[in-house]
Amino acid sequence: MAAACAEMEPAAAEPPPAAPPPAPGSAELVCAQGRNLKAVLCQRCGSRVLLPGAATFARRELQLPAMRRKAAAAAGGGGGDVVREHWLVRDMFSFENVGFTRDVGNVKFLVCADCEAGPIGWHCLDDKDSFYVALERVAHE
Repeated sequence: MAAACAEMEPAAAEPPPAAPPPAPGSAELVCAQGRNLKAVLCQRCGSRVLLPGAATFARRELQLPAMRRKAAAAAGGGGGDVVREHWLVRDMFSFENVGFTRDVGNVKFLVCADCEAGPIGWHCLDDKDSFYVALERVAHE
């Protein structure tokens, strides 16, 4: 079922090396060890998704559906965005407040557990230890 996860990535994308340097706009969010300096929050309701230091900066091109409520995100289809900068979380229990959609092929999308806005991120069921939260889809404090 790895093919379903590969379909979410643009054709020419290859996995990046660990902890790439952040882009200029995100430099104030990443510490010297590549971890998040600030708490990660839902853009819509302000609910805390991750505590500071809970995730590592990663660069990987992923196709995410357009932002909407959980039921619509799980349905997939429609347009979407290619997102490149993420917080990589290795343990699902590191999240403070996140929900998961039903399986869409071999992928679950991450949504805010309080207001169900999303998808804010992506998880391939083939890799139990990788949860990606798109920087551009969350707020930081």
